[in-house]
Amino acid sequence: METPDETTEPAPAATGIAALDWAAASAEPQYRAAVTDLLGALAYGELAAFERLAEDAKLAPTLSDKAELAAMASAEFHHFEQLRDRLTAIDAEPTAAMEPFAAALDEFHRQTAPSDWLEGLVKAYVGDSIASDFYREVAARLDSDTRELVLAVLDDTGHASFAIEKVRAAIDAEPRVGGRLALWARRLMGEALSQAQRVVADRDALSTMLVGGVADGFDLAEVGRMFTRITEAHTKRMAALGLAA
Repeated sequence: METPDETTEPAPAATGIAALDWAAASAEPQYRAAVTDLLGALAYGELAAFERLAEDAKLAPTLSDKAELAAMASAEFHHFEQLRDRLTAIDAEPTAAMEPFAAALDEFHRQTAPSDWLEGLVKAYVGDSIASDFYREVAARLDSDTRELVLAVLDDTGHASFAIEKVRAAIDAEPRVGGRLALWARRLMGEALSQAQRVVADRDALSTMLVGGVADGFDLAEVGRMFTRITEAHTKRMAALGLAA
């Protein structure tokens, strides 16, 4: 509830593609291709997250922790189903839409396989959050229907509070763990940003969306600022975990 001296800033009015719904925006073939790529990348990311969380549950030290990760995995799979169904609804074959992103995401997960329970939690919180920040930045330039779906599937599945609680407790119990996890989180940050940049560079429609053309409002300088904002958000998450950025 607002007090009398509080004011609420109105949200800026949507312009360009962001002011349109899917029916109007999809008339542009390059925009349709960009959205198909975006949803394909997101869908495979959610499917991979489901697989990873189910695997990480095996490392859980207690039955309750195992159940918590299983619930998160289930939520990720539901997000995958939403994206798969949306791809089908816009006449895109889901497997074909995901295929271009499978190798890069699989390689990222191979290179950042956690060695223990705590590294798995940090990866779920830090790594997934970096990806979510990137997709939220893109979502601001999407048509209203696609934007609504993307933001819905980026909802926190419980990673944040669960990871913060467990990691901070572990550091309190054994402070030297913090140094190892801080190094791990910095590695995750570097790998995640490199992977995001590779994916965009390899897909013409997505790169055009980011630097301007299909979706108005982005330029090369803005892309740089976008990655700066993502880095700043990462620093705040590290502080929440009790780790040095």
